[in-house]
Amino acid sequence: MSTPVLALVANATDGTVSTFRIADGRLERLAVSAVGPGCSTLAIDPERHLVYVGAKPSSIVTCSLDTNTGKLTTWDEAAVPGSPTYLALTPHGDRLLGAFYHEGLAMCWPVDNGHLGAPSPAVSHANTHSVAVTKDTRHAYVVSLGEDAVVRYELGQDGSLTHGSAAAAPPGSGPRHIVLNAAETSAFVVTEFSGEVLHYARDGATGELTLTSQQSIVDASAGLTHSRYGADPTAEHLIWGADVHLASNGRWAWASERSASTIATLPLGLSGEPEPATAFTPTEAQPRGFGVTPDGEHLLAVGERSTTATLYEIGADAQLTVLDRQETGHGANWVRFV
Repeated sequence: MSTPVLALVANATDGTVSTFRIADGRLERLAVSAVGPGCSTLAIDPERHLVYVGAKPSSIVTCSLDTNTGKLTTWDEAAVPGSPTYLALTPHGDRLLGAFYHEGLAMCWPVDNGHLGAPSPAVSHANTHSVAVTKDTRHAYVVSLGEDAVVRYELGQDGSLTHGSAAAAPPGSGPRHIVLNAAETSAFVVTEFSGEVLHYARDGATGELTLTSQQSIVDASAGLTHSRYGADPTAEHLIWGADVHLASNGRWAWASERSASTIATLPLGLSGEPEPATAFTPTEAQPRGFGVTPDGEHLLAVGERSTTATLYEIGADAQLTVLDRQETGHGANWVRFV
């Protein structure tokens, strides 16, 4: 019997967050909490039972999480320069980093018991889409879709971001979301326009990233073609990469593509680099967000054009098997676990 896990799903259109319990292969919706219009990206502080949610037009909402009922209670709200595209919390919960796509900014706020202080000076990159921080909090990585780059920064204790260096992505690929492996020897970035997972080797001493390989996440049978900034992927039948996550055992990666509504399964070789996809699993319509449970046993997917969430069992060969499906809300686009 697996240990129960709580999953939070942001429903942007409804302005709500759904809380689910995953236990014994079932998905149980515990609560649906009103948070704010356009709520999307969220970061969780499990020690303090706090959830930070980015909302429109320009705020980060701090909520307390009742782990028994799943209910979120709003108790603080901070004004920010735009609608956050991505939030990442340092391991000790003392600093919150955010990326702002439309404003082309990334910044860091000090956090004191859920209250955001004055942010550090923002850094500017075209269409910043995500940010990741290392476990030792020395380095932060800002992904710029508009510049086709992953930019490394030194992260100060005061939240300051000191420029380090940029690692290029293939021109016109549109890098989007980033994750680090458990050992932090590799970074994986999914691209929006080319539909690939990029692998970067990471130098543990300097934090430098070096692009070593790339693999497609697009099902060739879908007939999709390379996208570009400002295009309508749905109208033009273009590639629309979205999210990427890793298995806890470091042997697999999954990535979502929205035009064909699939999740690609990619084995990771002995070097940690992704190999060609072994499966393309149909999933919720327009899967902008999904997640893999911390124990690596389940994957939870949602879709922007769907009102349901699907729970999959991850098999020994990383095959995804549907276990359960439950209602969540409109515009579901983000999944995180407690």
